[in-house]
Amino acid sequence: MLGLRGAGMYARRMTPPVRKPKFIVYFIGFTAALAGLLFGLDVGVISGAQSFIQTEFKISNDIIQYVVSALLWGAVAGTLISGFLSSRFGRRKTILISAIIFIVGSLLCAFAHSEHWLIAARFLLGIAVGVASFTAPLYLSEISPQVIRGSMISMYQLMITIGIVLAFLSDTWLASYATFGGVTGGHWRIMLGVIAIPAAVMFLGVLFLPESPRWLFLKGFKERGIAVFTRMHLDDAQIASEVKEIEDSLLVKQSGFQMLLTNRNFARAIGLGVGLQIIQQLTGINVIMYYAPRIFQIAGFETTIQQMWGTVIVGVTNVLATFIAIAFVDRLGRKPIMYAGFVVMGSAMITVGILFNIGVEKDPSLGYPAMFALLLFIIGFAMSAGPIIWVICSEVYPLAGRDLGVTFSTATNWVANAIVGQTFLTLLMTLGNGNTFLLYGALNVLFIVFFLLFVPETKGVSLEKIESNLLSGLPLRKIGR
Repeated sequence: MLGLRGAGMYARRMTPPVRKPKFIVYFIGFTAALAGLLFGLDVGVISGAQSFIQTEFKISNDIIQYVVSALLWGAVAGTLISGFLSSRFGRRKTILISAIIFIVGSLLCAFAHSEHWLIAARFLLGIAVGVASFTAPLYLSEISPQVIRGSMISMYQLMITIGIVLAFLSDTWLASYATFGGVTGGHWRIMLGVIAIPAAVMFLGVLFLPESPRWLFLKGFKERGIAVFTRMHLDDAQIASEVKEIEDSLLVKQSGFQMLLTNRNFARAIGLGVGLQIIQQLTGINVIMYYAPRIFQIAGFETTIQQMWGTVIVGVTNVLATFIAIAFVDRLGRKPIMYAGFVVMGSAMITVGILFNIGVEKDPSLGYPAMFALLLFIIGFAMSAGPIIWVICSEVYPLAGRDLGVTFSTATNWVANAIVGQTFLTLLMTLGNGNTFLLYGALNVLFIVFFLLFVPETKGVSLEKIESNLLSGLPLRKIGR
C-alpha cells in the first residue's frame, strides 16, 4: 500500500499543470456530438408519428411495436459492424458513413408505401444509429483532454436530448396542423423524412474534423497523432504526457478478441460494460420516450394535442436536466450523481405506479401528479444514467481492446432497448398500467447495489491509468484509483 501511495504521489508531482483547452476542442466535440442529435431525432420522432402510421396502414399494436423496435434491432446490427469499421477506417470516417446511412434511411422512411417497407427502412436507419452511438462517444473519449473528458462525452447525450425535443416539437406542430387543417396522417412522412437535413449538415461538418489521435497511434501514425494534439493543447508538456501514456498502453499488442480469450481482466471490463448498458435501458427511460403520448392518455390527457404537448414538456425537461450532468460529472464524480439519479428515478416510477393503481380514470385530478412524477423521472435519468453510463463505458476498456469492448456494451444497449420497446405495450396489457411502472421503480432501487459493488469512480483519471489498474487485477470498483 505504501508503494502504491508513493507512486501516486510521484505521478501527481510529474503531471503537467492542467490548463484550459483551446476552443478547437469544444468545436470538435460539438460537431462529433451531432451524431447524438440524429440519434435523438430518430428516437423521438416515432413517438408522435406512430398513431398516424397506425391509422394510415390500419395496423395493430403488435405491428406498431415492430415499427418502433425495427430501428432498435437495426442499431444492434449497426453496432456489431461498427467495431470493424472504426478499427479499419478510423473513427472520423465511420461517423461519415453513419451520416450517409442516416440520409438514405430517412428518405426511405418518408416514401414508405406499406408497414413492411417502413419496418425495413427503420431497420436501415437503425444501422446508422448503431454506428453513430458506437463511434461518437468513442471518438469523444479519445480526443478529449482528461480534465473535460466527462463533459465532452456528456455533450453527446445532450445532443440526443436536443434531438428528441426537436422531434417532439416538429411532431406536435405537424399533428396540430393535421387536427385543425383536416390533413390526414399528420404529415408523418415529413416527420420521418426531415431527419435527412441535419444528417447532411453533420456529414459536411465531420469532413473538417481530425482523426482520433489514439487511433492514429494505434495504427502507427505517430506524427499525425501528435499533430492533432498540437491543435488541441496549449503546451508541449501536456502533449508529451499524452503521448507517453498512449505509447505505454500500446505495449499491449493483443487484439480485442485475443484479449477476451486470454485476459480475464479484459473480460471483467466487458462484463461491467454490458451490465451498465442493461441497467440504463431497464431504468424505463425509453418506455416514456417511445410511448409518451400513450402514457399521457393513460394519465387522463385525452386529446392528441394535450398528449403531444406533454411529450414536448418531457423533451424540454430532458434537455435542461442534462446540463446538471455536464456541469458536475467532472466535479462531483460519476458515482455520486448516479446514486442520486437512481433514488429520483425509482421514487418517481413507484409514484406513477401507485397513482395508476389508485385509478386515474376514476379521479382525473391524479393525472397532474402522475405527469409531475414522470418529469421527475426524466430529470433523474438525464442528470445520471443517460450521459454517465456512456461516459463510464467509454473509459473502462484497454486501448487495444476498446473497439471490441464498446461493441459489446453498445450492442447490449440496443438489444435491451429493443426488448423494452417491443414489450412495453404487452406488459401494460399483462401486468396492468400501475404494476408495470412499479416494476421499473423496483429495478432502479436494485441498481444502486450494482453500483456499490462493481462500478469504479473514474473522475480525473487518465484512460491509460484506468487501463493499468484493470490489467493489474484490481477489483472493478477500484480501477479508477
